[in-house]
Amino acid sequence: MEKQAKTNGNIVAIITMFFLFAMISFVTNLAAPLGTIWKNHYEWAGMMGNFMNFFAYLIMGIPAGNLLVRIGYKKTALLSMAIGFVGIVLQYLSSIVGADVAVFSVAGGEVMLDFIIYLLGAFISGFCVCMLNTVVNPMLNLLGGGGNRGNQLIQAGGSCNSLAGTLTPLFVGMLIGTVTPATAMSDVSPLMFIAMGVFVIAFIVIACVNIPEPHLQKKGAKKVSYAHSPWSFRHTVLGVIGIFFYVGIEVGIPGVLIFYLSDSKASGIEINATAVAGAVAAIYWLLMLVGRLTSSVISGKVSSRTQLIATSTAAIFLIVLAIVLPSSLRVSMPAYSVEEGFAMAQVPVSALMLVLCGLCTSVMWGGIFNLAVEGLGKYTAQASGIFMMMVVGGGVMPLIQNYIANNVGYMVSYWLPVAMLAYLLFYAVAGSKNVNTDIPVEDDVDALNM
Repeated sequence: MEKQAKTNGNIVAIITMFFLFAMISFVTNLAAPLGTIWKNHYEWAGMMGNFMNFFAYLIMGIPAGNLLVRIGYKKTALLSMAIGFVGIVLQYLSSIVGADVAVFSVAGGEVMLDFIIYLLGAFISGFCVCMLNTVVNPMLNLLGGGGNRGNQLIQAGGSCNSLAGTLTPLFVGMLIGTVTPATAMSDVSPLMFIAMGVFVIAFIVIACVNIPEPHLQKKGAKKVSYAHSPWSFRHTVLGVIGIFFYVGIEVGIPGVLIFYLSDSKASGIEINATAVAGAVAAIYWLLMLVGRLTSSVISGKVSSRTQLIATSTAAIFLIVLAIVLPSSLRVSMPAYSVEEGFAMAQVPVSALMLVLCGLCTSVMWGGIFNLAVEGLGKYTAQASGIFMMMVVGGGVMPLIQNYIANNVGYMVSYWLPVAMLAYLLFYAVAGSKNVNTDIPVEDDVDALNM
């Protein structure tokens, strides 16, 4: 009976982690479509909300990992929900205050207070998703018992992440419609209210669920000694770099694609360009869902290393095709607009190649994380915090890519993801091997007796 109760408790914990995975994607994927509004006011601002969202990881990554040890998974998740609610409230406030108050000047134009409030809200939301990521990845890896089974659970949770990622840009694109100089944050205020409600519901649900606390330091318990750190493991250090590049790839591909398709002059889409861009980007996240569901089925038999090699190679091939194929070559892809509903839209074939990359990027996070923490034992919680710091790559690299896109060309900017994918291929082939097996990693924690 005790074993059955423990199994049921683990199932509830797994479902809760899946839900948190969806929350991560929901908050993160608000940034790119909302960026199309601000880009129309400030040409340089398209990726700034996304940058602030991910910049928070750099500051919160290590503290979030420490929180797991000090207050546990559940309290860390609850705190993140409260912080996320505050971030969404601030983004909503940017739609009703500050539009007539100038703060400073950039590139010959005035930056208004409403944009500063929005960036602050995106920054605080970044704290939320950083903390959630710190919770769900090691928790699912632990609940799965590490190895292929741990990766399998991370990929299954990632499927929920992709589902939310599919719906978010599609929904925001529907609300925005065609972006004009008059389009403002107030046009998507209903989405902000929905987001606030989701955070409240999530807080209540998590508060009622029992979550295992394997790394929680209990009063009176013998303190675990840490003679080394995750930085002592070469495969972990290289994996940290891999996570930095991977998140830049995952965010940059659809982020710049949205700007490309929204630009009628570049993409040739003259009607409802922003709505079409949102719908096409949603397909990228839908394919990530398909890829993660597939991976969750095969990961018990196919290693993380093999999956990372295959997907990195395929993604490089697809992006190079997108770069070299002429924009005049068109293909029909499904889109949605308020005026016309669901319809097929003619888009450059390069968009299709980039969207297909979603099948590849879908499995990379789980694969890199799984390979990088393999054999870390008691250092896993600390490593999770470090990985969360490096998620800042999702803000830094797309910002660099967007700069290249604005100054050289949208398709040329995709050589940056190609270079980062080449590194991931190297990591899968050689860098992921643990060469520091002589370091003691005994963990005093009961690994849930899976």
